[in-house]
Amino acid sequence: MKKLALIVVLLSFFNSSYAQKIKKLDTSPLDLAVFRPNGQGTLPVARIIYSRPQKKEREVFGSLVPYGKIWRVGANQSTELNLYQDIIIEGKKLKTGNYTIYAIPNKNSWKIIFNSNLFTWGTYDYDSSKNVLEFEVPIKHSEKTIEAFGIAFSGKNNSGKLLLAWDNVEVYINFSY
Repeated sequence: MKKLALIVVLLSFFNSSYAQKIKKLDTSPLDLAVFRPNGQGTLPVARIIYSRPQKKEREVFGSLVPYGKIWRVGANQSTELNLYQDIIIEGKKLKTGNYTIYAIPNKNSWKIIFNSNLFTWGTYDYDSSKNVLEFEVPIKHSEKTIEAFGIAFSGKNNSGKLLLAWDNVEVYINFSY
């Protein structure tokens, strides 16, 4: 009986010590956007994995995300694009494969960068010699404030749009496939 009591005490100790190791929820949760122009059950054209930072009453562009500096397009690990077929962006082909997405935000436009260096954290390992495609897109100001950074796809008939949105800024990237 004493052995049973000892086992119960030890098990409850290990159980409570395990529970104490569970981390709190991430303030910039991981999310993904999938582009399936032909609906559920069909093969996707692209998938983006990213983290969603929150505005939290902060000034975002020009402050938290400085103008003219490389940005990871989200939070935590850099945003990753998985292409399942070739696409055309700004008249240039981006081949099937995996890429990290970076941006250089400015007041009226963003430079969008697709880079072949994968699994990077933030911009610490950014290497411009691994840029595969770069282009400039204008920004649009949204009427509503967007609290959490978000990425979304839309489109059909061999063309699509990729939306990057946060605070009062929206960036649309047109592509065809």
